Amino acid sequence: MHGWLRVWAIALNTFREATRNRVLYVLVMFAVGLMAFSIVLGELSLHEEVRVIKDIGLAGISVVGLVISLFLGVNLLSKELDRKTVFFVIPKPLHRHEFLLGKYLGMAVTLGVLVVVMAVTLAAVLATQGGTHDVALLRAETLVLLELWLVLAVALLFSSFSSPYLSAMFTAGLWIVGRNSGELRTFATGKLADTPLGGLLSSVASIVPDFHVFFVSGGALGDTPVSIHGGFVGWSYVGEAAVYAGAYGAACLAIAAVLFSRRDLT
Repeated sequence: MHGWLRVWAIALNTFREATRNRVLYVLVMFAVGLMAFSIVLGELSLHEEVRVIKDIGLAGISVVGLVISLFLGVNLLSKELDRKTVFFVIPKPLHRHEFLLGKYLGMAVTLGVLVVVMAVTLAAVLATQGGTHDVALLRAETLVLLELWLVLAVALLFSSFSSPYLSAMFTAGLWIVGRNSGELRTFATGKLADTPLGGLLSSVASIVPDFHVFFVSGGALGDTPVSIHGGFVGWSYVGEAAVYAGAYGAACLAIAAVLFSRRDLT
């Protein structure tokens, strides 16, 4: 069987296995419930129902998606090792990097489907309040999905050599640092400029993935405010973010493949 066909077979099996996990449905239902609750919160505001629903809905997709990507990334590979099913797959004409890539693609497709389901739900909730699921919101959801795919690659990197618990801790810690990388750079070049600690913080900020790139609503690019309610980033920015996520994710998967190939599975 051709290499890509073997990878696709693993990906399809991973997708089927992930969709049978009840935890994912519970998390998605939580996001749907949060979007429904946003209607109640919107009613408490003064003619800002649509604005509140968009903000809470997008935040819900991001948070629930993050939990799911962490859950999938640190558990699916370890489950294969714990259940010893990997021993029935690896000895066959399948390289370890193909197995790892297939796992990632299957989980990435699962995340994509879940984000689409939550986005469609958000659009339906908005429609009940006379709002529309506009292009700005679509761009924001695309950025969220890119972030989740990158989180998944980072989680898979750690799970290639560590336990699920430590992998989750490392990935979550890296995500927190990455979401605040801009503040780290500002702090390092401001009060801590020309100091060893400032140099260390600058190095850390340049190495960790910059997850703030993917959640820009409510912030600013330079001196320009960015919001899904007006003046949001264009498709060119989304394209640049996709290139960044792809390059960083590919590097994580490459390192993970090397580490997994050297891992003792006995």
